[in-house]
Amino acid sequence: MSNPFSKGMDAGPELSVEQVKEKLGELKLIDVRRPDEFVGELGHIRGATLVTIETDLENYLDKLPKDATYAFVCRSGARSFTATQMALDKGFEKVFNMKGGMLAWNASGFEVEKK
Repeated sequence: MSNPFSKGMDAGPELSVEQVKEKLGELKLIDVRRPDEFVGELGHIRGATLVTIETDLENYLDKLPKDATYAFVCRSGARSFTATQMALDKGFEKVFNMKGGMLAWNASGFEVEKK
C-alpha cells in the first residue's frame, strides 16, 4: 500500500480529500481562500485556519514550525498548489496540496462549516 504522505508525480506533494479526512488529527489545515469564501457556499473544513494567500500567507509561513505536517486548501486546488510550493521554497518538507480543493471535499459529501 502506498504512503498517503508520499509526493505525487508532477503535481507535487498532494493528498486526496479522503486522505485529508483520514489524517485530520495528524496535520494542520491551512485554508488559503478569501474570508468571504471561507464562510461562503462551499464552507470550510472544521479546524482549518484561514490564511489568505494573496495577503497573509508569506508572513504566516515564517512563524510556523517547519517540522509539522500541513495541508493547504482552496476552492479547486490551484491556490493551495501555489501555497504548497511557497512552503516548500521556505524549507518545509511535510506540506501537501489537497487535490480538488473544497469542490472535491463537498462533492465527497464531507462535513463543512459555514461560520
